Amino acid sequence: MSAAAPAKLPPEERLVNLVVALMATEQGLTKDTILASVSGYREQSEAGASKDALEKMFERDKEALRKLGVPIETIGDWADPDDLREARYRVPSAEYELPEDITFTPAELALLTLAGGVWSENSLSADARSGVRKIRALGIPLEDPIIGFAPRLHARESSFVALQQAIEQSRVVRFSYLMPGRSQSRRRRLQPLALVEYEARWHVYGVDLDLEADRTFLLSRIVGEVDITREPFDESLRVGAGERALRGLDEVASRNFALVEVTPGTEAALRLARRGTPAGQGLRVPFVDAHVLADELASYGPEVRVVAPDDLREHVTARLRAAIITNGGEA
Repeated sequence: MSAAAPAKLPPEERLVNLVVALMATEQGLTKDTILASVSGYREQSEAGASKDALEKMFERDKEALRKLGVPIETIGDWADPDDLREARYRVPSAEYELPEDITFTPAELALLTLAGGVWSENSLSADARSGVRKIRALGIPLEDPIIGFAPRLHARESSFVALQQAIEQSRVVRFSYLMPGRSQSRRRRLQPLALVEYEARWHVYGVDLDLEADRTFLLSRIVGEVDITREPFDESLRVGAGERALRGLDEVASRNFALVEVTPGTEAALRLARRGTPAGQGLRVPFVDAHVLADELASYGPEVRVVAPDDLREHVTARLRAAIITNGGEA
């Protein structure tokens, strides 16, 4: 009886495994070493994926990480720097050293301490440890210990993995989407071009085939499973899609803002100050979706008071009243 094919690693785990490997060596790793040793590529190679397909996957992953701000360095032949056939890749550890003049508030230090208890060497997955051992076995020196990356990452929305897979394969998807205030979801047919994070929430951007127009959808409003069809689309449509999606969201946010009063030193103050600007009466916070922002503001409870706009204040008040009733109180 033939052995079962290895499970395909979710794309976000493959990306973090790649970062772990590239940060673990000052010498750098060749593309062949990465494809043979790093979990996410190795399984696909063992399952019979072509080298060309794996190299394209690696190039897409490199580009995705660079867009996220990960500084992947390419080291060419010293005699011919333009010859990249035996190029090595690494993430310089110095890029992650904090400047000496950086200081943190007590609240920020508390959050960092909490994070440090979660992100530790022991958080490395078995796949990442196995990949590191394989790289060491090739005689490539690795920095030890590797601390700060946890490859077992999972997107909050269950649709993330299916959408990322459809993007990689350039295939049309179908899903049900529920708009705020509606009781029935609507079926959508989309050419998915990019997944982007905005206002701490994931969105999928692409071409809505029924509307024949570019659209951005919030993953948390996708109802049920995402169906990946066999219908392909031109992969060149993906070029620059992430930038277009973020540019469109920025344009929407530039036209909408909330004025909120925030209790100093609270979680709400820390989070909202990162994307808001001081105003005469509190913070001016740009937003894309009033319902999404209302969910967030309501979660802070008495730490936040909405000054304007009126409809946002009503959304937040309605959520707080519903929470009180749900917990047995009277609104």
